Amino acid sequence: MPAEGRLFVVAAPSGAGKTSLVRALMEREPKLRFSVSYTTRKPRPTEKDGKDYHFVSPQQFDAMVEGNEFLEHARVHDNQYGTGVRIVEESLARGEWLLLEIDWQGARQVRARLPSACSIFILPPNRSALEERLRSRSTDSDSVIQRRLADAAEDLAHWSEFDYVVVNDRFDRAVNDLQAIVGERGAEFAASRPEVARFAAGLLS
Repeated sequence: MPAEGRLFVVAAPSGAGKTSLVRALMEREPKLRFSVSYTTRKPRPTEKDGKDYHFVSPQQFDAMVEGNEFLEHARVHDNQYGTGVRIVEESLARGEWLLLEIDWQGARQVRARLPSACSIFILPPNRSALEERLRSRSTDSDSVIQRRLADAAEDLAHWSEFDYVVVNDRFDRAVNDLQAIVGERGAEFAASRPEVARFAAGLLS
């Protein structure tokens, strides 16, 4: 009988460097499998269907919601995103380590349905870093970037709902922190530590 699977949920505001951190973590931890989400967003030039996301129409997405096919789903920046429940259940039954890269709304739904999931929130070192990273993508218009920056404050306000918080001030160190959490050595990165509340308050002020 396979060992019990593990589910890790990683969330962050746009521009916090979440995707790059997750990719680096998965290179170090071969046991981790990435859960490919469904989205109604149009693919960016570098993205591939089935690898980065399952790209579906709004009508297809709505039909999946009606069919209760999602573990979690949410509307983010005028697009819909969701995690297929069957994929997660089958992966955990096989004893796999599965990683979901989703937003705080989805993370809240996952925790409600699977309380054993380990949830991690990524904080940027400062607000200006968010804008720099969003602009460096060169894939979004200025109006979209401004919208994402405005939404970032709301995203940041939900850090305390997570089990762990990692500050992405130095990339390699942040990856090390994530690896420690995945390896069950992450007590020092608990969201409940007092310095996180002070740091987050500074980001939100």
